[in-house]
Amino acid sequence: MPYDASLDKEVFAKSNENDDGKITVSVHSYNNGPKKLQIVRENRDQEGGFRFAKLGRMTKDEAQAILPFIQEALSSM
Repeated sequence: MPYDASLDKEVFAKSNENDDGKITVSVHSYNNGPKKLQIVRENRDQEGGFRFAKLGRMTKDEAQAILPFIQEALSSM
């Protein structure tokens, strides 16, 4: 069964943005299934827009900035 975007419901989403890009913490439920936490990094491109990047490692500042978002997201799961 292929992925169907209309079945993917976003329950929660908050982002922390800085000069380099942003990290988004969100909770999704696909086809009324279990709610799952997602963390995504997007870097700024030459034109100032955002482009998906592998999350990889986070700095201490990045981790501290999104920790309250993760705790809030967990309460919505």
